Amino acid sequence: MQVLSFGSLNLDYVYQVDHFVQKGETLASTGLQVFCGGKGLNQSLALQKAGVTVRHAGVIGPDGQILLDMLEKAGVDCSLVQRVKEPRSGNAIIQCDRQGDNCIMLYGGANQVVDEAMVDEILNEFVPGDYLLVQNEISSLPYLVRRAHERGMYIVLNPSPIDEGLFQLDFSMIDLIILNEIEGKALTGCAGDIEELLERLCGVFPCAEIVLTLGEDGSIYHGKEGTIREKGCRVRQVVDTTAAGDTFTGYYLAERIRGRSAAEALRTASCASAIAVTRKGASVSIPELDEVQKFTSDLQESR
Repeated sequence: MQVLSFGSLNLDYVYQVDHFVQKGETLASTGLQVFCGGKGLNQSLALQKAGVTVRHAGVIGPDGQILLDMLEKAGVDCSLVQRVKEPRSGNAIIQCDRQGDNCIMLYGGANQVVDEAMVDEILNEFVPGDYLLVQNEISSLPYLVRRAHERGMYIVLNPSPIDEGLFQLDFSMIDLIILNEIEGKALTGCAGDIEELLERLCGVFPCAEIVLTLGEDGSIYHGKEGTIREKGCRVRQVVDTTAAGDTFTGYYLAERIRGRSAAEALRTASCASAIAVTRKGASVSIPELDEVQKFTSDLQESR
């Protein structure tokens, strides 16, 4: 069984600010750091750190070697990553405020040159029962999902960012969807409570198990194992939430691949993302498995 993470590779420019810049405002930042990121890269790294061997597919520009270096150092197989002379690699402009919250502006760059021929070439290396993890930061996503479904792969979707192109997907082909409350409401048009949102999501994703993250309020699984709720993990200080969702996604999927129950997977993923928010940066904030296991053990003893 192989795990393919087909997704974005970005350079993240993180600006420390007192508050998010407003319309017409010029705001001086108090700091700038450059990190490796992209939801695809982050989730591949989280899976690998969680103990699952990952093959990453995607595209980088001439400035992207640092992205491959980070993944390969962590043990991720990058043999499927392709290079182009132009455009430059994807990047993100990230504002991080005093409370650790962030807002992000993306430039797709090389992530947007994924075409159907590339998809077919890469998927030829995979067979029924293999896993495909995708987000919404690369081009040709509807084609990728359809072709992977035809091959009998197990498809995991983290539908971020939400845009009109996402609705071109055949959502009935998704086996597992991991998303936050804001994304869920954007996909369903739901303005009600969490129970109504879950019901709406079941209608949109009729064949999928659903994992809904709720920030400090925890997370919910709904699927073959029923409906399971996990409390949020509170930390003393939130520093940067940039990769919290990607960390959760990678660790949750890794636990499920290992045969853990949905409840166990929610608990581990929640602990992993709690650690991530206490650190600056995206990929560099993702914790190692032994850290997460200790955090989880300590948390259970304290409850």
